[in-house]
Amino acid sequence: MECPYCSAVDTKVIDSRPQITDNSIKRRRECIVCKKRFTTFEKLESIPIFILKKNNLKEPFNKYKLLKGLERAVVKRNIGIETLENFIKEIEATVRIDYGLEIESTKLGALVMKKLKKLDEVAYIRFVSVYKDFSNVKSFIKEVEGMIESD
Repeated sequence: MECPYCSAVDTKVIDSRPQITDNSIKRRRECIVCKKRFTTFEKLESIPIFILKKNNLKEPFNKYKLLKGLERAVVKRNIGIETLENFIKEIEATVRIDYGLEIESTKLGALVMKKLKKLDEVAYIRFVSVYKDFSNVKSFIKEVEGMIESD
């Protein structure tokens, strides 16, 4: 690690602490040459997940896009941002374990809807109404009736 003060490359680690919030490691270092101390952060570079769209194009998984959709679905539902962020982490972990680094958009949508239904049924209906692009009230009612029958 290069010293930010004298640009020497000889430094030593004095202390290391894991940072739980962003899954990184904070390191206190000391330059061997000038003896000044500085802090560095080490973070694992994640391998992106790709979404296979219906038009056969691939795009990187965008957790912020999913977060925005979920935020719209949970308006006034007493579900905090931390819950949504954990929800997305669970989705990512499930995709990595069950599908690897690529997943079809329809399978991702089904996975999100399944987990959202367990989290909050009203948010689920809101999300599904946009995801499935309900064209009329009958399709909305059919979805709700399907939920009632499955309980």
